[in-house]
Amino acid sequence: MSAPRAERLHRSLSGLVRAGRPLDSFAEDALSLLGGAVRHDVGCLATTDPATGLVTRTFKVGLPDHLDAEVARFEYEVDDVNLFRDLVHRPSPVGVLEVDTGGRPERSARWRELLVPQFGQAHELRSMFRSGEASWGLLAVFRPPGRAGFSTDEAVLVGRVAGLIGAGLRAALVASTPAEAGGWTGPAVLVIGADDGIVQLTAAGERRLAELGGAPGSVLPLPLLSVVAAARAFAAGRTHVPPRLRVRAPSGQFLVVSAAPLASTGAAGRDVVLSVEEARPPDIVPLVVAAFGLTERERDVVHQALRGADTQEIARRLYLSPYTVQDHLKSIFDKAGVRSRRELVSRIFLDQYAPRLGSALDPSGWFRPGPR
Repeated sequence: MSAPRAERLHRSLSGLVRAGRPLDSFAEDALSLLGGAVRHDVGCLATTDPATGLVTRTFKVGLPDHLDAEVARFEYEVDDVNLFRDLVHRPSPVGVLEVDTGGRPERSARWRELLVPQFGQAHELRSMFRSGEASWGLLAVFRPPGRAGFSTDEAVLVGRVAGLIGAGLRAALVASTPAEAGGWTGPAVLVIGADDGIVQLTAAGERRLAELGGAPGSVLPLPLLSVVAAARAFAAGRTHVPPRLRVRAPSGQFLVVSAAPLASTGAAGRDVVLSVEEARPPDIVPLVVAAFGLTERERDVVHQALRGADTQEIARRLYLSPYTVQDHLKSIFDKAGVRSRRELVSRIFLDQYAPRLGSALDPSGWFRPGPR
């Protein structure tokens, strides 16, 4: 990879991050720019919940949806080389399967049973996209047999821009406000069978499924499949990560998806129940604050500001001078794109709920949608 080409990629991605684009357009353009620098015909860029690492949205090139269940199974239920949960701990969170198997990719179950026979691909490069202390997304790109594998230079290049893409995904998460939510139709519950198909679902479950891009009788969206596979791995003691994720639906609304295997089923515990609900403040506030890329001390100041503390109170509680608190607030306002504490509270919290304040409550105890 030539230095000018690498510099062009970095400059293009930097401009994309500064543009503050919504998630869909940022992710699609970032994947396209990567495709120009690290050639591939098949690949996927995904966003992840920074708390659990589970996939929340996917943006694919040349990958079919009908294999998503197998993708999730190999990622969460099978021990293998270069799993994303392992890559995240590397100094450079990039892995090339051929390199990391010592030139013997057949050592990987994913390569033997998924990439070659089902994807028709022989070479794989993976990366996590970290920003700050968390990971906000991941990448997997492939090349077919007969093509050259991914080089060390290409892996280094992806590693150099991984933090930049992570920052862009983090910022894109809060780049838009949500649309109106639908009305209450009861608990959103889906029962997923051993074959990863929907066995049963409630009316609200069908609506939430549609919000996430799925439909009864079709393949579950990969975020739901990842939670299902994680629930089975959690029940088997393979992971200690709770099978739960916060996902921003295409509508802009934050949802929480939780999963647990059902006991006493005929499928030896493979059936899983999913619940999907609108995210409440304890779920959203930490995620949105993290998305602003605040330092640890800035997060402390925001926490106090959200509790209604004034500058003097924040200074006293955090053992800082009032001038230092003001400096932190100025930095926080810049990162959040606001000009005052009132706007900050709205940006973090009220964007999700202010449009519905004053609305009547529906039977769930939540706001009933209607005219503002």
